[in-house]
Amino acid sequence: MHSLPNRKLILGSTSVYRRELLERLRIPFTVESPHVDESPLPGELPASLACRLALAKAQAVAERFPDAVVIGSDQVADLDGVALGKPGTHARAVHQLHQMSGQVVIFQTAVAVVCKQSGFSQESLALVKVKFRELSDSEIENYLQAEQPYDCAGSAKSEGLGIALLERIDNDDPTALVGLPLIRTAALLRAAGIDLLA
Repeated sequence: MHSLPNRKLILGSTSVYRRELLERLRIPFTVESPHVDESPLPGELPASLACRLALAKAQAVAERFPDAVVIGSDQVADLDGVALGKPGTHARAVHQLHQMSGQVVIFQTAVAVVCKQSGFSQESLALVKVKFRELSDSEIENYLQAEQPYDCAGSAKSEGLGIALLERIDNDDPTALVGLPLIRTAALLRAAGIDLLA
């Protein structure tokens, strides 16, 4: 194990949701944009996509800050093996929520921790199974007008009004659905030599 207690910690993400989650660990960190192409590869499965992008984001920032410990993360909504990304527009969000209505969607949330200088690189994947209620056209429209979750994979913010769209959530890492699995993140930081409770 590499001991990295005095190294700078960087979150390789521009996501406000991930920044707010990481703040819960009460450890100083800075934020850098990873500038990574998030397009899926041909035939790439959602879990593989999430893991590849989480690692790519951490590695991209680690190239610029080789002595830092860098956290990268990515989330992909998985509907029967098909990746649902961030909708970006109202029309795409309507389409996504119609697709997910009454279905079980697996949110694949990957996290990676990299330190280029020490050679440390590990990743972990958290699966969250979400059962959506049967949603009416008006429920979908009212929800999207209220919350406008166009920057969220799967068009729903479970930490906000989006919880009203759901019937059930099954997971073992409660913050994974919001975008950063903190149990796994803390474990990876410990493996990197950063003990949050030391």
